[in-house]
Amino acid sequence: MYKSTADIRRAFFDFFTRHQHQQVASSSLVPADDPTLLFTNAGMNQFKDVFLGNEKRNYTRAVSSQRCVRAGGKHNDLENVGYTARHHTFFEMLGNFSFGDYFKKEAISFAWTFLTQELQLPAEKLLVTIYHNDDEAFNIWHKDIGLAPEKIIRISTSDNFWSMGDTGPCGPCSEIFYDHGEHIWGGPPGSPEEDGDRFIEIWNLVFMQFNRTVDGEMQPLPKPSIDTGMGLERISAILQNVHSNYEIDIFQALIKAAAEVCGCDDLNNKSLRVIADHIRSCSFLIADGVMPSNEGRGYVLRRIIRRAVRHGYKMGANDIFFYKLVSALIQQMGEAYPELNTQKEVIEKVLRIEEEQFARTLERGMAILDDAIQGMTSDTLPGEVAFKLYDTYGFPADLTADVLREKSLKMDMEGFEAEMEKQRQRAQQASQFGTDYNNVVKTELASTFTGYEHELGTAKVLELYKGTEQVEQLNAGEEGIVILDTTPFYAESGGQAGDTGLLISEHGDFHVQDTVKLSQAIAHKGVSQSTLNVGDNVRAEIDAERRANIKLNHSATHLLHAALKQVLGEHVNQKGSLVTDDKLRFDFSHLEAMTSAELRDVEDLVNAQIRANHELKTQLMGLDEAKAAGAMALFGEKYDDDVRVVSMGAFSMELCGGTHVARTGDIGLFRIVSESGIAAGVRRIEAVTGQAALQEVQSQTQIIEDFAKLLKTDSLSVSSRLQQVLEHQKVIEKENKALQQKLAASAGSSMLSAMTQINGVNVLVSKPEGVEAKALRTLVDDLKNQIKEGVIVLAVASDDKVSLIVGVTKELTQKVKAGELVNFVAQQVGGKGGGRPDMAQAGGNQPENLDKALSSVSTWLEDKL
Repeated sequence: MYKSTADIRRAFFDFFTRHQHQQVASSSLVPADDPTLLFTNAGMNQFKDVFLGNEKRNYTRAVSSQRCVRAGGKHNDLENVGYTARHHTFFEMLGNFSFGDYFKKEAISFAWTFLTQELQLPAEKLLVTIYHNDDEAFNIWHKDIGLAPEKIIRISTSDNFWSMGDTGPCGPCSEIFYDHGEHIWGGPPGSPEEDGDRFIEIWNLVFMQFNRTVDGEMQPLPKPSIDTGMGLERISAILQNVHSNYEIDIFQALIKAAAEVCGCDDLNNKSLRVIADHIRSCSFLIADGVMPSNEGRGYVLRRIIRRAVRHGYKMGANDIFFYKLVSALIQQMGEAYPELNTQKEVIEKVLRIEEEQFARTLERGMAILDDAIQGMTSDTLPGEVAFKLYDTYGFPADLTADVLREKSLKMDMEGFEAEMEKQRQRAQQASQFGTDYNNVVKTELASTFTGYEHELGTAKVLELYKGTEQVEQLNAGEEGIVILDTTPFYAESGGQAGDTGLLISEHGDFHVQDTVKLSQAIAHKGVSQSTLNVGDNVRAEIDAERRANIKLNHSATHLLHAALKQVLGEHVNQKGSLVTDDKLRFDFSHLEAMTSAELRDVEDLVNAQIRANHELKTQLMGLDEAKAAGAMALFGEKYDDDVRVVSMGAFSMELCGGTHVARTGDIGLFRIVSESGIAAGVRRIEAVTGQAALQEVQSQTQIIEDFAKLLKTDSLSVSSRLQQVLEHQKVIEKENKALQQKLAASAGSSMLSAMTQINGVNVLVSKPEGVEAKALRTLVDDLKNQIKEGVIVLAVASDDKVSLIVGVTKELTQKVKAGELVNFVAQQVGGKGGGRPDMAQAGGNQPENLDKALSSVSTWLEDKL
């Protein structure tokens, strides 16, 4: 019988592959091309386009174990983690899928057979729910499977009817529940006690059989499909004869490891549950390229890390600890998810840096929160206080809520949200979860791209759009979109800019200013110079010179990516790119600024591959075959089953649909222009190639030659000559400082003759000649030593600026405060200042009032002395 979590996962795969299901790897936690999701939260996410009919696979049955995160957005279980038996930020969803192949009868039979025969669960412990009017499912469960009618519960709510959205594929569900026994409180689904823990849902079967239209009509789908999901942690708890998910093998190993690094002896401490859960979600998110930040996915990751760290310190952890649990996680899940092994170093480094940063503010933030709790007059912490903790000390709201919950207190979430609104709006504007042009203009057409082989060709106008409106004609001067049946124009994709050029008809030209994808069509955006009609034949000519330069930069981007991995490590993943005709921009995951030596090594590697003049080869092959061959798949990118593989010798092999040079030597020269940080854990390199790279070198050479002329040397000796100049400048500055101090001392001695007394106290008010403002402090110290006891006020004025300083000997600071006196004078010359009781400085911008201001010092001191 299967016991370990790893065995159960393997048994699920084996069972369904025996029944002709294609085993599909878990997709990334960052959904590809799905702006509606923050994180992957269900097994069907990666098959969404298949269910919608927008994508076809070379199989009609699939099985997967999908890693999922529910810790942000609509699906957010974060606040419940550690307090319930089955809530997690990270979980695995076992699922089997049918894309128009089998339907209800087979899906129900597969589920029942796997549970009762493969896993040997007692049938009497299982009951099911169906949608209230799904008689077909009822008959299958009752007549084919043999369940008694009282074991089949009809549910009329949306809990048993699934939909992908307001419109589109939808259908009834059938859920399978396990009865943990009478000794646990709770009732069956649909009863008043259904929220209890006795009956636990373990498997949900979704029968996609309808298409919901805009007006709410349910139209039968021509090919009904199946989507199922079974929580691996939940079924593991049942088979391991425990009630809580946190008691299964994976969690027990992580809890013990967490207890060891935190120095906690109580394995039942709920904080250990939090940490064990959070190390899973954090590690997998980082492995999938998410880095801690203050917005979007990165902010959710940061919240989870900080919540785990707070629970560790709450248990008495004396040092950073969280990153030490990565090894324990790999022991449990590294075989099923090898990316944990390959990214181990990066995961540990990110967690360690994040914890070190948070540890510096945790103690102060907790002190502020404790003080606020002590001052509370009700059981609810004001939202303004929670916001201050977040904004000033980096305390996420759920972390504050955690602390309050432990003390049976609440937080004013409405007040907090009101304070957060402006920041939330900024984050939403900066996020990538929005709409694109495809949601404004719709077309059912598909265009054939010929641009790999040709830079011009003949084509027919199939559709025209003026703005978002489909039209039959574009007139001269009108902006619009042209859809052709075939085109050499490359549509913006994968970071490569869209082509520009001309569409030439018998009536005149259409100037193409950009080319973009519009569903399966290629859209030419631009301005018509004459009348253009649907049905017209045109000659399509791209801007060949611009395309040629884009090719150089695109091919160089591939070489740059490979070089970065070689120099910095395998953790480097593309986070974005832009390839235009004048430059390339490449964003990648890396935690620190690159050193000059690293940049030089990368540049040298790329140029070495250019000189090697590799032939650029492209192949079409299956996605799995391409990955097995070592082709680099870009992070977060969505690929078809058949992919285009671009390789340059043995150095670079990537999946790419863009246009490239024939040989690497065509690139000519590669030159890095800049390297910078653009977000937490994300760096950016900008570079140029070909003629632009040569111009960059020539420009820098000219700068060096200009410096050489200024330094009166040759270009090869600029560095040594500049070093001599800087050393000479240091000597001059040192001599100048000594002269200033000598001059100030001399001025000080001569000023003593102007010293007066007020009520027996020495007072010196002066404007020393030839003394710079920065020498005043030294001069005051020298004068204080000479007069022993007294007050000194000095001022230096220029055309539009006044510098003031006041010194008071220690014996007089109880009567005269230097800060008060300097501020009194400064206010009269358009400034203000302050400082210690014995020394204070100030400035002003009204030198014309200085004499009057200094003459008022005596009157001010008479009141004090």
